[in-house]
Formats: sequence, C-alpha cells, structure tokens
Amino acid sequence: MLENHGRYDFSAISARPDYDWPDGKRLAVYIAVNVEAFRYGRGKGAAIAPPDQANSHSVYSWRDYGNRVGVWRLMELFDELGLPAEAQMNTAIYDECPGIAEALRARGDEILGHGITNSDEQGTLDEAGERAHIAEITARITREEGKAPTGWMSPWLSNSEVTMDLLQEAGYRYVMDWTMDDQPVWMKTRNGRILSMPYPIEVNDTRGIVWYRYSTEEFADMIIDMFDEMLAQSERQPLVCPISLHPFVMGRPYRIPQLRRAFQHIQAHSDKVWITRPGDICAHIESLAPGIVPGG
Repeated sequence: MLENHGRYDFSAISARPDYDWPDGKRLAVYIAVNVEAFRYGRGKGAAIAPPDQANSHSVYSWRDYGNRVGVWRLMELFDELGLPAEAQMNTAIYDECPGIAEALRARGDEILGHGITNSDEQGTLDEAGERAHIAEITARITREEGKAPTGWMSPWLSNSEVTMDLLQEAGYRYVMDWTMDDQPVWMKTRNGRILSMPYPIEVNDTRGIVWYRYSTEEFADMIIDMFDEMLAQSERQPLVCPISLHPFVMGRPYRIPQLRRAFQHIQAHSDKVWITRPGDICAHIESLAPGIVPGG
C-alpha cells in the first residue's frame, strides 16, 4: 500500500449522490482575490522572479502595486458588473494598507483567514506555534470584522501534518488548501470534519500568466472555456467553478478588458449559475442530508 494522508478516501465524481445548488442551479461560481502583504527584503519571495531577485526592491514593488492600485481596479470592475467576491487576506493588510478591508467589508465580500503575511509559510511551524498562529489571525479578523471567519487558506497552501486538525479545532468550517476535486468534499480531522472547497491551481493568474506565461487573452479564454465546459458537465453533477486573481497581476490596466470579457460571458448565463462566495457554498453543503457529500 502507498503512504496515505488519511484525510479523505477515493471517490469517483461520476459515482456520487446528486444534489442541486440553491434554486435548482447546477454550477456555482466564485471569485477569489488574494490580498497579500510581504516583508521587504526578508522571508519568502513570490516565486515570480529568479531566486537571487525574489526579495529585491523591484519585485517587492511589483507586488505592492496590487495593494496600491490593482485591488481597487478589481473592486471597481466587480462593482461595475455586480459581482460578489471573496478575499483571502493576510491580516498585515489591516495595518499596512488601510482602507482595503473597509472597502471589502462595504461590498459585503467574504474575508478568509490567510496568515499574517505571505512572506512566511505556515507548514514549517511546530504544532504549538501553528495553533497560536491560527488563533492570532482568527482573533484579529473577528475583532476587525465583528465575526469569526469560516474559511481558511494557508499562505502558499503550506500545511503541516496537523493543519487540518488545528483549523477544525479553531472553529473553521472549510479550507481551500487541497485542490483535488470539482466538488466540496469532507475531510477527516482528529476531532471531526472540515470541508475542502475547490480551488484552482491553473485558472489562477499567478500560475497562468506569471508562471506559464499565458497572455491575458489566453487567460480570459481559460476562464471562459472552464466555465462553458463545467456548465455542460454540471448537467450530470453539481460543480464549483472557482477563479483565482491576484491584484498585482490582473489589476493591471491592460488586463482589465479581457477579465471584463470573461466575467461578462459568465454573467450572460446568470439564469443558470449561482454566482456566490465560498462561505455560502459551505453553508449549503452543511444543509444537505448526511451521506450526500463524500466523506461526511
């Protein structure tokens, strides 16, 4: 037998029980915005430059454009099109970039736990340190937003062997660190379960544009092709279509028109799809009868 993580069992998507999203819809779409803060000259770089330049002033300022300009352009686009969003946001944003959290809050966007800064990985901490890390972030978001976050994404998707256990024990209901499915799946922890929310590795602008070097038009086409194919596939099973954006990438002026094109295409099918936030997807899954969702 191969080594196994023990968090979930194999389940073929074609053999699972069926269910619907609200109003009988079959495809849920959500937009994830990565709102992140980085240390200057220290810690993990953004893997968008050669290692000897990852902490340079040029790369730092490249990323910093996202908080100073890009995220505001994205929110303007979301407002223009009436789109909800979710932000996995480092808590350092509260101190380093005043106004961003307030703007997200005013829009009603969901804020996830996402570490303090993306210069530090989470999975390298010992259990006590990781528990304290999660508690600190949860307390800060709760204090600022008036309620505890229900979802979590680890910086760099970095996990230790007990990350899922600690998140479940801290009251988190879903996590976006595991990317193995197009449906939400229950994961096992030592004291219960936590929901794994689908999250895109490839329809993700840092991967697609910065790493894989797709053009903006090609990335928009990826969004559209994914959406169209999943809309057709959703006739057979309910699916989640996630889109991941980083403001320092897609918040550039010349990329906005192509992103608008992709979102307008999705909106043209709004009568058939549920454009929502992952917290609402989680709540709907929790409302289903036991045994419907794998791992439950």
